[in-house]
Amino acid sequence: MNTTLKLAGEEAATVSARPGRYLTFSLAAEEYGIEILKVQEIIGILNVTRVPCTPPYVRGVINLRGKVIPVVDLRCKLGFETRPDTERTCIIVVQVQSGHSDVIMGLIVDSVSEVLNVSAEQIEATPEFGSNISTEFILGLAKIAKNVVILLDADRILSSGELRDAKKVTAAA
Repeated sequence: MNTTLKLAGEEAATVSARPGRYLTFSLAAEEYGIEILKVQEIIGILNVTRVPCTPPYVRGVINLRGKVIPVVDLRCKLGFETRPDTERTCIIVVQVQSGHSDVIMGLIVDSVSEVLNVSAEQIEATPEFGSNISTEFILGLAKIAKNVVILLDADRILSSGELRDAKKVTAAA
């Protein structure tokens, strides 16, 4: 469901975020949210097996109850400085759409915060940052108290080509 907003003197902006429940997590001192319906589980950081010739943001694969899944370092994927894992580092296991099939993958985040109920009134459109900055993976911005939570589209964090590569990483492992 997309909603179009028109701000005074500005072009209409589209909000893709839907009201509902979002799992919030921190990444590089900022708060992000992902639709709870995309989340399968949250696990502590595990031993991740590196796979050769993968992009830097693909940390590798893990064996999750007999199933090998790719793991993406969200900090690296979003262009933040990498840092060592801590006792709060988690893997959010999500199910994302890739074409007509689903892909299970892990997203490494600094820490998980809480599940928030976000109303339509709290959601703002993603601001335009210019043509050189990609924001297609951001659904919108949620105003929670005096903070802003960036709502991510789990299906678009990785492009379709990157998801295909992630599937190949899993198959290779």
